[in-house]
Amino acid sequence: MRPLDWLLLLLLSVLWGAAFFFIAVALPEVPPFSLVLARVAIAALVLVPIILLVGLGLPRTLRAWRDYAVLAILNNLLPFSLIAYGQTRIGSGLASVLIATTPLFTVLALRLLAGEPLTRAKLGGVLLGIAGVAVLTGAGGLGAGSPAAAGVLCVLGAALCYALSAFWMRRVREMPPLVSAVSQLVCSSILLLPIAALADRFWELPPPGFPAAASMLALAVLSTALAYLVFFRLGATAGPANAMLVTLLIPVTGTGLGALVLGEHLAAHQIAGALVIASGLVVIDGRLAGWLSGRRLQAA
Repeated sequence: MRPLDWLLLLLLSVLWGAAFFFIAVALPEVPPFSLVLARVAIAALVLVPIILLVGLGLPRTLRAWRDYAVLAILNNLLPFSLIAYGQTRIGSGLASVLIATTPLFTVLALRLLAGEPLTRAKLGGVLLGIAGVAVLTGAGGLGAGSPAAAGVLCVLGAALCYALSAFWMRRVREMPPLVSAVSQLVCSSILLLPIAALADRFWELPPPGFPAAASMLALAVLSTALAYLVFFRLGATAGPANAMLVTLLIPVTGTGLGALVLGEHLAAHQIAGALVIASGLVVIDGRLAGWLSGRRLQAA
C-alpha cells in the first residue's frame, strides 16, 4: 500500500468509527428508523449527482433493481436499523467493537453459501473471534433478558447482515462500485419510508436540537456518502483485502469518541474481548503470519 492508501484507510476508519458516535448523539431525539431513513436518503441525494457528473447512471433493468433491493436490505436497512436500536441499549464504543466481528461472519457465510474453503488460519481466526465475543459479553454478566444483552445481539445481527451482503454483492460485481452504492441507498430510502412512517410517525416529531440534527447530517454525509467514496477509491487503488483492514481500526475511533466526548467507559473484560477479536481478524487476514514466516526464512 502506498502512503496515500494508508491515509485513506485511516480516514475511512475515522468516518465509519465516528458513525457510532453520531448515532449516540442523535438517538435521544430521533427514533432509530427515522434516523436510518435520514442517513440513507440524505446520502443518496449527495451521491446521485456525483455519479451523474462522472458519466455513470442508475440501473435500467428491473432485475438489477431487484438485486439492489435485496442488497439494500442486507447492507443498509437491516444492519443500520439494528445498530441504531442496539445503541439504545449499549454504548457507542461497545457497538463499534462488536461490529468488528463482520469479517468473522463473512468467512462463515462464504463457506456455507459459496463453498469457499475454510483454511486452518480462517477457522482459527473465527474461533478466536468467538472467544473474544464470549469474553467481552460473558464476563460482564449479561443475562438473557437484560437490555444490554439485547443491544449486543442487535449489533452482532448487523455484523451477520453485512456478512450476508458480501455474498449477495457477487450478483452486482460487474457494475461500477459507486453505482452499486448509490442504487442500494436509493432502494433503502424507498423501503424505509413506510417503515419509519408507521413506526415513528416522523412528521409529528419535534424538530431535533442542533447537536442531534448536526449528528444526523454528519452521519449521512460523512459516515455514509463520503465513506462510500473513500472505500471504493481505496478498494480500487489498494485492493479489497487491504480496504478491509479498516475493520481493525474502526473500534479505535468508536471507543475513543465514546470515551472522550460521551464519557463512556469500557470495562477491562470488554477491552480484553476486543483484543481477542482483533487477534482473530489478524489471523484471518494472514498477512502478519506470512510476513513473520518470511522474516524467519530470511534469518535462516
